[in-house]
Amino acid sequence: MVSDFEKRFGTMAVEKEYVTKEQLLEAMRIQVEQDLDGIEHRLIGSILFSMGYLTLEQVNEVIEAIEEDGAA
Repeated sequence: MVSDFEKRFGTMAVEKEYVTKEQLLEAMRIQVEQDLDGIEHRLIGSILFSMGYLTLEQVNEVIEAIEEDGAA
């Protein structure tokens, strides 16, 4: 199941223009399909990173931005 943090992560990554809405939706589709197939749950940031859409630095920047917003 998608957590509130993951929803914010995806939104923040799009707002920071690190990924497109389409890339986020693709990662969300993969996440849901894997969840339904019984594959261990992966975070959106991890999926976007593994797809090459985000760098590790960008993942960390998104997490920091969420924490600064007090959303985490």
